Amino acid sequence: MECENLKNCPFYKDKMDIDSGLGKLYKRRYCKGDKTQCARYMVFQALGGEFVPVDLYPNMHDRAKKMIEQNK
Repeated sequence: MECENLKNCPFYKDKMDIDSGLGKLYKRRYCKGDKTQCARYMVFQALGGEFVPVDLYPNMHDRAKKMIEQNK
């Protein structure tokens, strides 16, 4: 199921081209695949969009878990 944040995700607007290379891989795996495995989505769900840093990559699970723990 496609992530509802894909169209407005600041990560892709500011950090990565979503249609080539690594961006395309992330899009297929997380945005169009299992969004619950995306570190950005994990933080979004647990804490809200204002807590998701622009430089958090979708595969930074450890950082996301630490952020969630520290802000709960």
